[in-house]
Amino acid sequence: MSVPFAVRVFLLSFVPIAGILIGSFWTIQNLLGERVKDGLRASLRQSHRSISRARENFERRNSRMLTVLAENPSLKAGFELVHLESNSSEARRTLEDQLWEISETLTFDLIAATGPSESVLAGVVRQGGRQISRMDPRSAPPLSSGLVFLGDEAYVLARVPVNLSMENLGALYVGRVFDLSEFAGQTVLTRHGTVVRANLPGVSDGKLETALEPCAASQECEVTLHGERYLCLPFENIPLGDGYLLRSLQSVDAASRPLRSVVQNVFLAAGTIALLAISLVSMLSAKSIVMPLTGLIARLKESERSGVLTQFETTSSAREVTQLIEAFNRAAAAIVEARDRLALAYREFTHSLTNAIDARDLYTAGHSRRVSAYAVAIAQQMDLPDEEIEVIRDGALLHDLGKIGISDLVLQKPGKLTREELELIQQHPSIGRRIIERVDGLGPYLNIIELHHENHDGSGYPWRLAGEQTPRDARIVHVADAFDAMTSNRTYRKAMSPEKALRVLQEYAGTQFDPEVVDAFARVNYGELMASEPPEETLDRPGLERLGQALNAVEPSVPEKAARGNSA
Repeated sequence: MSVPFAVRVFLLSFVPIAGILIGSFWTIQNLLGERVKDGLRASLRQSHRSISRARENFERRNSRMLTVLAENPSLKAGFELVHLESNSSEARRTLEDQLWEISETLTFDLIAATGPSESVLAGVVRQGGRQISRMDPRSAPPLSSGLVFLGDEAYVLARVPVNLSMENLGALYVGRVFDLSEFAGQTVLTRHGTVVRANLPGVSDGKLETALEPCAASQECEVTLHGERYLCLPFENIPLGDGYLLRSLQSVDAASRPLRSVVQNVFLAAGTIALLAISLVSMLSAKSIVMPLTGLIARLKESERSGVLTQFETTSSAREVTQLIEAFNRAAAAIVEARDRLALAYREFTHSLTNAIDARDLYTAGHSRRVSAYAVAIAQQMDLPDEEIEVIRDGALLHDLGKIGISDLVLQKPGKLTREELELIQQHPSIGRRIIERVDGLGPYLNIIELHHENHDGSGYPWRLAGEQTPRDARIVHVADAFDAMTSNRTYRKAMSPEKALRVLQEYAGTQFDPEVVDAFARVNYGELMASEPPEETLDRPGLERLGQALNAVEPSVPEKAARGNSA
């Protein structure tokens, strides 16, 4: 049976485009997963470095304190007494009392004295973080530097020898309780491949050991638990000794799921529009295949040369030719309509990303829309061209896009940020650029996204550009961003009044901000803008809503440093 021509045209048109859409979707999904994995890896390594530095500082303090304790004459006398009267319970009690006094004064959870053979002579432990009890030397296991288990409790121990003249009397061990809760996120402790402790909810030690089997010691790997992929990264520079290894796990699928949902919805919308357009064009072209095409082909060649698809006038008296031209005109109109719909879908996508960024925290909801409104008002005061104002409008909506790549451990921190955390947050303009620099149609917004934290005197980031080295649209968004940050409530301070915020902008004009932009903003009726906040886009996008719920925002602004201390 012959297949109708209309069906053949439809299949020949739809199947290749469907294949391209599916292939593009698969490729973008994989690239997105890799980008998310890279972001998680960088975030975990930064967190590991911060934890390692903190522990190294703690261990150095312990080492200095141990050295002082080991030279204590009374403690040495207690060691010597036990050494001379090894079978005397009174001698051991004297040494134990000395350790008890040290434990009451210092914050160690365990203090123990061992002889030259490393057998425990005396010791005390702090139970529950408060009560001190004596250690039974007979039941105590041999001690060593690193991680040691005493009963159900684990301790990280440090050792210093105790010498009298040239004679070694033994060693002094001090330690603190080892708790996985001090390591942010999901953590597992193994010993020679066997899980000792873990804080992954709903995952048994047996399943965790099976998943970690392919992972080589001290190397990054990817594991699967309950059908979900996890990035497994070992902690470096945290020696626990005796085959112990500490790893942190972060779900790659959970981190990328919201963004994957966004991509899926966008491709679904694009595929539907393409299907409708192809269906219409194929049906119209099938009806016209029996009609004379010479004149029409000539006009089509002209359109090919010009690159513009326009409607044709009906110049033939033949009914068939007239119908052909009318059908082509309708197809052209349908293509224009499809292009407009795609443009509308692109704008919805832009606003949806804005909603997703602002939805990360109640304190910053609507931030990007307000910054966009302030920036447009400044641009209008400066009499900028309409095309530049439109770029500023949408670029301001996306200016904080890079915060998607910043760890929630840093973004949601309520208190003062460390220098390392501040440096991590200051990467968000560069992260935002990397996200959109290869996306067609978003190129005009690169300057705003990457350079809206550059200061007028060159003290900003990421490139320390000064004056007009920073493009005008980025300098405008910088002022609008700072004003909204200062006039909005934050977890760490109350909002400034608009008048005070304007005075701060004027005070920093010429150093942090472009004086021309600040002067233009001073002429803006910002009170009216604040009273009539732009309405939020209403989109039927469940995937985008989930993206918004998954994110959280931090509003770094240089004038706010005085309020927060070291904010980005």
